[in-house]
Amino acid sequence: MGIVIQKFGGTSLATADGRRRAVHWVARARAAGHRPVVVVSAMGRRGDPYATDTLLDLLAPLPRPPAWEADRLMACGEIIATVVMAAHLRAEGLDAEPMTGPEAGIRTDDRHGDARILSVDPAPVRAVLDAGRVPVVAGFQGRTPAGRLATLGRGGSDTTAVALGAALGAELVDIFTDVDGIKTADPRLVPEARTIPELAYEEVFQLANAGARVLHPRAVEIARQAGTRLRVRSTFSEAPGTLVGPGQGFADPWGHRQPDRAVTGITHLPGLTQFAVAPPAGAEADQHWARLLFRDLGAAGISIDLINLFPDRVLFTVPSPAAARTRQTAAALGGAVEEHPGRAKVTVVGSAIQGLPGVMAQVMEALAGAGVPVLQTADSLSTITVLIDGEHAGRAVQALHRQFGLERDPAAVRAAPVGAGRPPGHAAASLDG
Repeated sequence: MGIVIQKFGGTSLATADGRRRAVHWVARARAAGHRPVVVVSAMGRRGDPYATDTLLDLLAPLPRPPAWEADRLMACGEIIATVVMAAHLRAEGLDAEPMTGPEAGIRTDDRHGDARILSVDPAPVRAVLDAGRVPVVAGFQGRTPAGRLATLGRGGSDTTAVALGAALGAELVDIFTDVDGIKTADPRLVPEARTIPELAYEEVFQLANAGARVLHPRAVEIARQAGTRLRVRSTFSEAPGTLVGPGQGFADPWGHRQPDRAVTGITHLPGLTQFAVAPPAGAEADQHWARLLFRDLGAAGISIDLINLFPDRVLFTVPSPAAARTRQTAAALGGAVEEHPGRAKVTVVGSAIQGLPGVMAQVMEALAGAGVPVLQTADSLSTITVLIDGEHAGRAVQALHRQFGLERDPAAVRAAPVGAGRPPGHAAASLDG
């Protein structure tokens, strides 16, 4: 029997009905002949008793404790969820064993609050499986070399699930959530956004990295390196979801795409602050000065994006919570610092998008037609990103979604002749369960 990983997010576990649905999926996997390993997030969201943000709120009026102590508090929600989920499984006749991340063999570095997984020992989870029980593993956590509990940062339960799947050689990692798959855009902004049936790793990584919140970029990268297939689907419906893996997506094996399917999706990331930093009077914004600026920002732990270097200034963006530290760090070099809060970036994603002529023209045409001024641009092999005023984000996403026809059903693409799309017989694989 093959191993499958089933990860349930906080919204899936927030209510008794949601937990019953999760048990249904685990029982269904067992009935189909699979050996499920369950990974859980903390139950609910801020305001729910055991959600991670609710636990952090307990510290809000107090001096911030050391990071390793805060990790002990933040990890509690997932540990509680393992016990509750295991009890629900046993109530339905499925023997289950709750496990913390360290008990499941997950080893991390010592970057408390944002740790990276260094290794996974599959033996503890295999032992539970071999005993005929369902392992219920706490996501978002592992053990440092010093033996302390460390948390993995936002999206850490996705990362836990995929890392376990890679270590155990799982047939599939199912990410159960409250949406029925990865969408062509945020359905809160674009009600007609479609669920994308299948995607390649690179497309999902770029969507996640640019603001889509269904999967964490680290989880996608682990899956890509291991060749582990993922599926994003809803806990609450029978919709097939989105399959992610090698050979998935709308590109053929040589990376060619149909011209009318160059774009996979549109994503947006609000809450950014744009900085324009000029060197001191009489100096130039040359490579040496820029190196000092980037060095000091890096030393302050500030991650910057959308970097443009000009003779008289440097432009870049940071998440708005880092704006104050950025301002102080940049000003310490003696130059002029301009700060523009309330920015958002909107990204057009599609594999091999760079090789298709006219895509940037379509982006600019759509935004001009929607009356959205573009402040900065950046592009890569599979993305085109524009920085805009945050108040225009919804209008920009809607305009780009229409421009590239992403509301259309992909059935026509699947029926395309060889050379224009998917070769005959190249069908998506799936698992029942």
